[in-house]
Amino acid sequence: MVGVPGPQGDRAHTREEIKLTRRLRAALVSTGLCLAVAAGLAAPAAAAPVAADRPGTVTSVQDQPADRQLPGAAKSSLVTYWSQGPQDRPMLSTGTVYLPQGTAPEGGWPVISFAHGTTGVADQCAPSANPLNERSVRSYRHWLDQGYAVVATDYVGLGTAGVHPYLDGRSAAHSVVDMVRAARSVEPALSSKWVAMGQSQGGQATMFAANLATSYAPELDYLGAVATGVPSNIENLLPLGGPAFPKLPLKGTTVYMANALDGLRAARPDVDVDSYLSPLGRTILDDVENNICYAEARTKYADVSLGQLLSRSIDTPAFTAAARKILTVPTAGYDRPVFIGQGLNDIDVPAPLTLKLAADLAANNVDLAFRTYPTDHLGTVPASEADSTPFVAALFAGEKPCTGISCSGSS
Repeated sequence: MVGVPGPQGDRAHTREEIKLTRRLRAALVSTGLCLAVAAGLAAPAAAAPVAADRPGTVTSVQDQPADRQLPGAAKSSLVTYWSQGPQDRPMLSTGTVYLPQGTAPEGGWPVISFAHGTTGVADQCAPSANPLNERSVRSYRHWLDQGYAVVATDYVGLGTAGVHPYLDGRSAAHSVVDMVRAARSVEPALSSKWVAMGQSQGGQATMFAANLATSYAPELDYLGAVATGVPSNIENLLPLGGPAFPKLPLKGTTVYMANALDGLRAARPDVDVDSYLSPLGRTILDDVENNICYAEARTKYADVSLGQLLSRSIDTPAFTAAARKILTVPTAGYDRPVFIGQGLNDIDVPAPLTLKLAADLAANNVDLAFRTYPTDHLGTVPASEADSTPFVAALFAGEKPCTGISCSGSS
């Protein structure tokens, strides 16, 4: 504005300013409302995106080939899914989903997530990549006939990218839990109610799964666990490990340990496991990791002692701390009932080790059913079914299963 306006000019200017101010205010309010609405509408999209490798996410699903179908199952499907391996890092796993015959009950088929025993660490040793053996057929059929769907993980790195971290309990537990998530995403007829179950290596996986299931997958309804032939207290033998370790009168111990050392090598590269191995030990670990499965390795290295795997004592702070972290079966923190079965003639997983595990669990007030059977390692599964079947039925029925020493049983 130039000069001094008169009264009329002042009034005209004032009216124009008022109009401009009102238009500006309206525009700002309108813009603000639009921004607020846009922000409100955009809020869900602004949330953190679901990661493609989120645990339980399925990357592929297909029918199993005819030679890998489970006789009597209504459907046998192979899924590949994301889980978590060492240091909780994303890793892929495969596994199989078996559905019972008939129509699913209200709420869906109750689920048993089965963790398999030692097959090896090489990719070709994954159970889903091979025809089912007679023991697996019998066991899976038993549970299908009870009206349960069976989902069976291969574990991370067994048939998928990376090295299978054998006896890394937490990694295996993730595979067991995420197998349920994966199966439910491809089979809507599956219930959220599930039980963990496993033998041998799978018994250890089951115990770890039982310990973390409700916190790791709160959206699922975990009910309890059945574990047989559980390898435990292995970490207590670590101070004895070295070249002078004698050959033990046990079955497959050297190959089990080779697998375990290979698993530790995969899970904890910072430990430098190779520096503890003899030249023969490194050869055996490379062989089991890449070429042969457990049964063949057990025969091939039957005359090799544990001490021959090692060039120096493994009783060092770095080695023992890392090994204990992956091997030690938790003895507290279980929030659902647990059933453990042990063969008294077991020379793969000696009974005294499991007796100590059971005693430690009982001392920590774990809701435990512990049963022993006059049989060997593989015989424990069928021998225990007379006790584990009603145990599982009670879990799915929402009843308290029989636990403690007052229960009738085979022990």
